Amino acid sequence: MSSFKSSTGLPDNIAAGLCCFFPFIGGIVFLALEKRSRFVLFHALQSLIVYGALMVAHMLSGLIPLIGPMIAALLSLCTLAVWLLMIYHALGGRWYRLPWAGELAERQLRQL
Repeated sequence: MSSFKSSTGLPDNIAAGLCCFFPFIGGIVFLALEKRSRFVLFHALQSLIVYGALMVAHMLSGLIPLIGPMIAALLSLCTLAVWLLMIYHALGGRWYRLPWAGELAERQLRQL
Protein backbone atom coordinates (compact mmCIF):
# COMPACT_ATOMS: atom_id res chain seq x y z
CA MET A 1 0.00 0.00 0.00
CA SER A 2 1.20 3.51 -0.77
CA SER A 3 2.42 5.57 2.14
CA PHE A 4 1.56 8.81 0.35
CA LYS A 5 -1.80 10.46 0.89
CA SER A 6 -3.71 12.53 -1.60
CA SER A 7 -5.30 15.80 -0.56
CA THR A 8 -8.60 13.87 -0.22
CA GLY A 9 -7.15 11.91 2.72
CA LEU A 10 -7.06 8.62 0.82
CA PRO A 11 -3.83 6.81 -0.04
CA ASP A 12 -2.65 7.69 -3.56
CA ASN A 13 -3.22 4.24 -5.01
CA ILE A 14 -6.78 4.00 -3.63
CA ALA A 15 -7.72 7.45 -4.95
CA ALA A 16 -6.23 6.60 -8.37
CA GLY A 17 -8.07 3.27 -8.35
CA LEU A 18 -11.35 5.05 -7.66
CA CYS A 19 -10.68 7.35 -10.64
CA CYS A 20 -10.67 4.24 -12.82
CA PHE A 21 -13.26 2.17 -10.94
CA PHE A 22 -16.01 4.71 -11.60
CA PRO A 23 -15.45 5.41 -15.30
CA PHE A 24 -15.58 9.06 -16.35
CA ILE A 25 -17.33 10.27 -13.17
CA GLY A 26 -14.43 9.22 -10.93
CA GLY A 27 -12.04 11.19 -13.10
CA ILE A 28 -14.19 14.31 -12.89
CA VAL A 29 -14.58 14.06 -9.12
CA PHE A 30 -10.88 13.53 -8.37
CA LEU A 31 -9.79 16.13 -10.90
CA ALA A 32 -11.95 18.64 -9.02
CA LEU A 33 -10.96 17.51 -5.50
CA GLU A 34 -7.28 16.63 -5.79
CA LYS A 35 -4.82 19.45 -5.16
CA ARG A 36 -1.51 17.72 -4.34
CA SER A 37 -0.94 14.26 -5.82
CA ARG A 38 0.24 14.21 -9.44
CA PHE A 39 -0.25 10.43 -9.46
CA VAL A 40 -3.98 10.79 -8.74
CA LEU A 41 -4.32 13.69 -11.19
CA PHE A 42 -2.64 11.61 -13.91
CA HIS A 43 -5.04 8.71 -13.42
CA ALA A 44 -8.03 11.07 -13.28
CA LEU A 45 -7.02 12.71 -16.57
CA GLN A 46 -6.28 9.39 -18.24
CA SER A 47 -9.65 8.06 -17.09
CA LEU A 48 -11.47 11.07 -18.51
CA ILE A 49 -9.69 10.85 -21.85
CA VAL A 50 -10.09 7.08 -22.29
CA TYR A 51 -13.70 6.77 -21.21
CA GLY A 52 -14.70 9.96 -23.01
CA ALA A 53 -13.29 8.57 -26.25
CA LEU A 54 -14.94 5.19 -25.65
CA MET A 55 -18.32 6.84 -24.99
CA VAL A 56 -18.07 8.78 -28.26
CA ALA A 57 -17.07 5.59 -30.11
CA HIS A 58 -20.08 3.74 -28.66
CA MET A 59 -22.43 6.52 -29.74
CA LEU A 60 -20.96 6.59 -33.25
CA SER A 61 -21.21 2.81 -33.59
CA GLY A 62 -24.94 3.13 -33.00
CA LEU A 63 -25.20 5.21 -36.15
CA ILE A 64 -23.69 2.53 -38.38
CA PRO A 65 -26.28 0.23 -39.91
CA LEU A 66 -25.79 -3.56 -39.91
CA ILE A 67 -22.29 -3.79 -38.43
CA GLY A 68 -22.84 -1.16 -35.73
CA PRO A 69 -24.01 -3.68 -33.11
CA MET A 70 -20.96 -5.86 -33.76
CA ILE A 71 -18.65 -2.86 -33.41
CA ALA A 72 -20.44 -1.89 -30.18
CA ALA A 73 -19.95 -5.42 -28.79
CA LEU A 74 -16.24 -5.31 -29.61
CA LEU A 75 -15.99 -1.87 -28.02
CA SER A 76 -17.67 -3.22 -24.89
CA LEU A 77 -15.10 -6.01 -24.61
CA CYS A 78 -12.30 -3.51 -25.18
CA THR A 79 -13.77 -1.20 -22.54
CA LEU A 80 -13.89 -4.03 -20.00
CA ALA A 81 -10.26 -4.98 -20.69
CA VAL A 82 -9.04 -1.36 -20.42
CA TRP A 83 -11.10 -0.85 -17.24
CA LEU A 84 -9.53 -3.89 -15.55
CA LEU A 85 -6.04 -2.93 -16.73
CA MET A 86 -6.34 0.64 -15.45
CA ILE A 87 -7.70 -0.45 -12.06
CA TYR A 88 -4.97 -3.07 -11.67
CA HIS A 89 -2.15 -0.62 -12.35
CA ALA A 90 -3.65 2.26 -10.36
CA LEU A 91 -4.19 0.12 -7.25
CA GLY A 92 -0.65 -1.24 -7.67
CA GLY A 93 0.72 2.29 -7.52
CA ARG A 94 2.15 2.19 -11.06
CA TRP A 95 2.21 5.07 -13.55
CA TYR A 96 0.86 2.95 -16.40
CA ARG A 97 0.35 4.99 -19.55
CA LEU A 98 -2.09 3.79 -22.17
CA PRO A 99 -0.69 4.37 -25.68
CA TRP A 100 -2.27 7.68 -26.71
CA ALA A 101 -4.37 8.65 -23.69
CA GLY A 102 -1.51 8.37 -21.22
CA GLU A 103 0.71 10.61 -23.31
CA LEU A 104 -2.06 13.18 -23.63
CA ALA A 105 -2.75 13.02 -19.88
CA GLU A 106 0.95 13.56 -19.12
CA ARG A 107 1.08 16.59 -21.41
CA GLN A 108 -1.98 18.06 -19.71
CA LEU A 109 -0.51 17.33 -16.26
CA ARG A 110 2.65 19.29 -17.13
CA GLN A 111 0.47 22.32 -17.87
CA LEU A 112 -1.30 22.20 -14.49
